[in-house]
Amino acid sequence: MALTAQHNAQQTRLSAPRAQATDKPIERINSRDLFRQMREVEIAHEGRIYRLRLTQLNKLILTA
Repeated sequence: MALTAQHNAQQTRLSAPRAQATDKPIERINSRDLFRQMREVEIAHEGRIYRLRLTQLNKLILTA
């Protein structure tokens, strides 16, 4: 019984809408537009370079 309550609480946290600093909607970018015939892109963020890679299994991997 306790496990069910814990599971329900976890599901509620996971499905709850994210709190936003503003009421602006979240922008969605299609991965096809982001990669444009490439398998890897670099993202500059606060002085660091991150790599977003598309794997052979069509999964995304982000590394610093």
